[in-house]
Amino acid sequence: MPDEIKSSTSDGEQKPAHAAPPKPAGPVPTLWDSPLVADLKKRYGSGICEASTYLGQNYFVLGATIVTDILIILRDEYNFNYCVDITAVHYPEREKQFDLIWILYSYKSNERIRVKTLIADGQSVRSSVSIWPTANWLEREVYDMFGITFEGHPDLKRILLPDGWKGFPLRKDYDIIQQDNEWVQINLGIESGQ
Repeated sequence: MPDEIKSSTSDGEQKPAHAAPPKPAGPVPTLWDSPLVADLKKRYGSGICEASTYLGQNYFVLGATIVTDILIILRDEYNFNYCVDITAVHYPEREKQFDLIWILYSYKSNERIRVKTLIADGQSVRSSVSIWPTANWLEREVYDMFGITFEGHPDLKRILLPDGWKGFPLRKDYDIIQQDNEWVQINLGIESGQ
């Protein structure tokens, strides 16, 4: 057994070592089948890239060109009347580097869904402030942390960081230590504690 891992006993005898048990499989998304999914697929076809459930959370992955239309339908026809959050995730190795995600809630059905689209660096999406006023500061935070712009936003500017801050700290390729040191030196005239 040349490929078998062996261990030695106290008298030097070689015996096969016990292999580690295989890693248990983690949860995987399952198909989300509902009248809502069927309706949107009928209306938008391949624009609905995915409709799945993961750990009890329902989500759509949509083509970027139909996101605003779907958000309006979800609000007007399916009572998702509250935008809980808008966030993003950065994958610098991909062509479309960002997952942009809306988390929506329906008071009527006590249900949450997530709506996700993939966008490239420098690509913008339409603002959803006209759909949910709560999207205003949420979009500003996504802009501030990731640099994603929202067309038609009423006042798209930084919300958490100072106006002169360089870069976008939640991008995985961002060097926070260098920026912090530079900002503290320029604006406070002292050396950073980093």
